[in-house]
Amino acid sequence: MESRSSRKMFRSRLDDLVNTIRDEITSGQRVPGEFLPSEREFSKQYNLSNLTVRKGLEQLVAEGLIDKIPRVGNKVTGPSARESGPALIRIGYNTSIPREAGIGSLLEQFHELHPDIRVEAIPITNEHPDVIKQFMDNGILDVITLNYNHYRYFLEKGWANIWEPVQSDPDIYPFLTEAYTSGGEQHVMPFIFSPVILCYNREHFLEKSVHEPDGGWRWERLFDNASKLAIPGERLGFYYHFLSANRWSVFLLQRGRSFERDDGGELKLYGTPMMEAFRFCREVQEHFPILSENIANGDSEQLFMQGKVSVMMTSYFHLNFLKDSPIPFDIAPVPHFGDPATLLMSIGLAVNRKSPNKEAAMTLLRYLTSYTAQLEIRRHTYSLPALKPAAEWVGEEAGYRPSRFSLFREIVPSYRFFTEMNIGEIEMRMIEKEVRLYWAGLESEETFCARLERLLSAIAP
Repeated sequence: MESRSSRKMFRSRLDDLVNTIRDEITSGQRVPGEFLPSEREFSKQYNLSNLTVRKGLEQLVAEGLIDKIPRVGNKVTGPSARESGPALIRIGYNTSIPREAGIGSLLEQFHELHPDIRVEAIPITNEHPDVIKQFMDNGILDVITLNYNHYRYFLEKGWANIWEPVQSDPDIYPFLTEAYTSGGEQHVMPFIFSPVILCYNREHFLEKSVHEPDGGWRWERLFDNASKLAIPGERLGFYYHFLSANRWSVFLLQRGRSFERDDGGELKLYGTPMMEAFRFCREVQEHFPILSENIANGDSEQLFMQGKVSVMMTSYFHLNFLKDSPIPFDIAPVPHFGDPATLLMSIGLAVNRKSPNKEAAMTLLRYLTSYTAQLEIRRHTYSLPALKPAAEWVGEEAGYRPSRFSLFREIVPSYRFFTEMNIGEIEMRMIEKEVRLYWAGLESEETFCARLERLLSAIAP
């Protein structure tokens, strides 16, 4: 009884803090531009820890009433009076975002908090950066989800100035914030992320008396155990979407490490460790049938759910295809050749600098990256929220969660963006397009290298 009473008093003090500040802002006692007292002062006044005070202030950030400025303080920004009715903002998003982040539910919650802002959600079916650029230039979108690859494309094209700079949040993983920062400005606010991982059927391992994978597995061991797990004519021991750059890049990162260039900056391939990595990818593909057509549709995950695959290379994003699966699955780091490395994927949020409702657009961005929204993503999806306190939250789960879900924290040192291979997004797109002839056995290694080096030389700035 005493413990329950203490929790109630604690909750009451936190509510008093949040409600008091909210009332002071909405009544005009605290005006836009004014800074709130420090978190330490609130901590003493309400007998709460600094961390609890910070979480309470996060709620006011999500409501658009204050803005957290790192290393400075919390500044009052609202409420904003709109005499002409609700502001309309349009957010464009990848068609996978509803599955990966539950964007529909998040926007419903945002509308409840901000009835003066109307959000129109627009799924983007053609995600080519050139098309996205047209949307932004024509004022069709105010906010957009932008993955790291597309962001790099914009940088390489010199288009970063179309995004409104954002204020970095110290609670977001630094390796994500740094990825979206260039020239001293952060252009994109990290939203969700995922490394490439293994996902496996625990029952298959038990059935064949095979030990479950761990961080010490090398590829040789995986292939050896995959042969034990496989049942001819019934299931594959190991599988992944072979033609997806978000899968075979893992082999390039581990085996090739970095693309070599000559004194003029042009890419060299023939006779390099990176060519050995491409050769390894080809050898792997020769041992497995190509069954999946479209990675976006989760073809590999569908095969896994049908019991046709024992182990697959996937991501936290794609684990969302397994939400209703009865299979007792778990996850593990991808194997390696002695030096662990895996591809890191990230999706962020960017605001159009030309937006006529920039303030409202920023309010939406702040909400989607607030603790409230990010915790919603953590609890109701398998995707990893960019906000560290939300990603590492521990509590009662809303549904099935693999026992090794939190391994993402332990493998952070192995995270690599594709750009760490000394290559740009435009070059990566060219390689992804041209390597398939070589992998299909339709041209020799020498021909492939010469052709790709020539094509890349032609697109060099």
